[in-house]
Amino acid sequence: MSSLKGKVALVTGGGRDIGRAVCVKLAKEGAKVVINYFDSEEHGAETLRQIKAIGGEGITVFADVTKQSDIDNLVAKSVEAFGNKIDILVNVAGGLFARKTIEEMDEAFFDLLMDVNFKSVFLVTKAVKPLMGKGGSIINFASQASRDGGGPGAAIYAASKGAVTTYTRALAKEFGPQGIRVNAICPGMIATKFHDDFTKDQVRVNVAAGTPLRREGEASEVADLVAYLASDESSFLTGNNVDINGGLAFS
Repeated sequence: MSSLKGKVALVTGGGRDIGRAVCVKLAKEGAKVVINYFDSEEHGAETLRQIKAIGGEGITVFADVTKQSDIDNLVAKSVEAFGNKIDILVNVAGGLFARKTIEEMDEAFFDLLMDVNFKSVFLVTKAVKPLMGKGGSIINFASQASRDGGGPGAAIYAASKGAVTTYTRALAKEFGPQGIRVNAICPGMIATKFHDDFTKDQVRVNVAAGTPLRREGEASEVADLVAYLASDESSFLTGNNVDINGGLAFS
């Protein structure tokens, strides 16, 4: 893989699971990593510890990526630490929060899901774009749910991730003439806290059994895909929503 040495990467939701794996992988490939965390300072610190353990460089920055003021501070801290450029943006931050039918949902829950999963992508990308030049790469996180409508009680989650897939295509066309690529990743069943919290054990067993590779994915495997999309080896890939689900669903 092409080295990411000398590049600066900003990763939202970098405190755990896939976000942490992405941060560590990008650092391993040579990038300087801005680790955004929200729910736990300890989680962010652990990601940084793992980066330093492999000789990498990074900083942690708290930010609620649904709030403009927090995002402005996040970008300012990146500039303060690593200079006036961001080469790689990975919008991992997102969440399901609860499984609810439409009867159980209220407007506040709808707004929460749309803000965390989609508005955050809009706000962070807009803030980072002025610092990104030719050769830049933006990687958004959608979901298999954006392909198939999601599992029970995940309708608005699926819709918010569907917005990410469409926005990714639109930005690819808008940013392409400036030499900036925009792609998204659509993970399937990946062994993370997300599914620990929101998917029943037997459902996970059944899904894994129905997957051609007969297992769940690992966060490190998703991180490998992110690193590829961030690198020059994917220099003619843009506007793609890349499935990583062990063959469970095709598009």
